[in-house]
Amino acid sequence: MATEAVLAAAAAVPAASTSQSVFSRKSSSPSSFNGAHLRHGFAASDNFSRQSGGRKGSPASTAAGKRRGVVTMGLSQDGPSIAVVGVTGAVGQEFLQVLHDRDFPYRSIKMLASKRSAGKKQEFEGHEYVVEELTEGSFDDVDIALFSAGGSISKKFGPAAVNAGAIVVDNSSAFRMDKDIPLVVPEVNPEALNGIKVGNGKGALIANPNCSTIIALVAATPLHKAAKVKRMVVSTYQAASGAGAAAMAELEQQTREVLAGQPPTCNIFSQQYAFNIFSHNASVLENGYNEEEMKMVKETHKIWNDSSVKVTATCIRVPVMRAHAESINLQFESPLDEDTAREILQNAPGVVVIDDRERNRFPTPLEASNKDDVAVGRIRRDISQDGNWG
Repeated sequence: MATEAVLAAAAAVPAASTSQSVFSRKSSSPSSFNGAHLRHGFAASDNFSRQSGGRKGSPASTAAGKRRGVVTMGLSQDGPSIAVVGVTGAVGQEFLQVLHDRDFPYRSIKMLASKRSAGKKQEFEGHEYVVEELTEGSFDDVDIALFSAGGSISKKFGPAAVNAGAIVVDNSSAFRMDKDIPLVVPEVNPEALNGIKVGNGKGALIANPNCSTIIALVAATPLHKAAKVKRMVVSTYQAASGAGAAAMAELEQQTREVLAGQPPTCNIFSQQYAFNIFSHNASVLENGYNEEEMKMVKETHKIWNDSSVKVTATCIRVPVMRAHAESINLQFESPLDEDTAREILQNAPGVVVIDDRERNRFPTPLEASNKDDVAVGRIRRDISQDGNWG
């Protein structure tokens, strides 16, 4: 019997997404081998929340925290010193929101950004901070540096922060495939963080995976551990939030323009986004895949430490404000029936199962938005496979 799992997770943040996960807890044809096949998975997850994308307004403000009913620990002499690089951007704002929501203790916090943003005021947990210009000397006495300013900035200033003794959590793609730097999703491979400790004066760099990879692996890894995935086929339906706050604003503007019978303004994307879907806007490579799709392939191999798993992805941009969705088809090396797969997912860290066939209720981006967990539904056997192979 083939099991088709549909995983629903909320959207992930733009390219410079911070892994909220770091702080959260928290070939043969399919029928030619003895493998299980989890046919279709659909996952939705908030990319701003998971990768610490960005929310509208000033989510890091005390007022926002009060609206959420959050009591924060905030300033504490026993906490680490923190620097947020790219604090004025969408992901930087989400970094602050994550720190706030996690009651993360800190003895001091630096707000760092480009020279253009230096001098701006940033409110955080009842205090007003002045944004400082990022320099190589910004990391003296910093224990944790959260980077969300793009790959070139990470490459230039990340090593400086490490040399100063900081633990760097980098949300860009700059170091993801460096064999000496751990690529971490805490619910998936927390062991990769072994030996990294805050406050001992020894710096280290931790890379945060691509948002789509995080969503897929939070949902697929529990099943992979149970029956070993032979092949994974992923189709993504990615929200505007994955391209940043400016893309979200453009989608909203275009929607108003199209409804008013006006031509859409296209600054972020080269074509109309409102009421349209198109192939992910990442560059297309010689093999016909785009960079976003190949990130999912390569990052899965690294995080699972297993390059034998066959992975293919198709990434699509959809006119949803935030929360990515994914359809995931898993083929296994050993049988895995539908009921067992569902039970495994119900007990998996970082996963919430929404799978009500009677009411036709499954995960949606709206439900997943502003939540940490990857919502999973449409769990079913793959009827194109004989036996419990997918």
